[in-house]
Amino acid sequence: MSIEYKVVPAPEKARKHRGLKGAALFAHSIETLMNELAADGWQYVRADVLPQEERSGLTAKTTTYRNLLVFMREVAEDTVEPTPIATPEPAPEPSVEEPEDDDVVNLWQSSDTEEDAAPSGPSLTNR
Repeated sequence: MSIEYKVVPAPEKARKHRGLKGAALFAHSIETLMNELAADGWQYVRADVLPQEERSGLTAKTTTYRNLLVFMREVAEDTVEPTPIATPEPAPEPSVEEPEDDDVVNLWQSSDTEEDAAPSGPSLTNR
C-alpha cells in the first residue's frame, strides 16, 4: 500500500447553517468539509499555517499566512499514478517557416533592366 496526501485551504468564511452562529457556525463549516473528504477516503492528519510570499505593487513583497488542512489516504500500488512535480516548461521557440522560392520577391535587389526597376502605377516625378 502507498499513501497519498491532499492539502486544502481551510475555510475562511463559515457556510451558512440554520440555528448556528459564531464559532459553532465556523466549526460546522470545517466539519462539513472534513466529512466530504472522509467520504472519499481521506483521513484528517493536521492543520498547518504556512507563509506565502506575494508581490505587492511593482517591487514590494508581502507575506501572507495560509491555513491549510492536510489529509491522507492509502491507495493500492496498482492504482497509484505518480503526480508529476511542477516544472516550468521552456518557452516555445517561434516557428519560422521557410517560404517557397516562388513566393519570395526581393524588392531591394537591383535589376538588370530599367523596366524591372521602374515602379508600376502612376509616376512620382514632377513634370
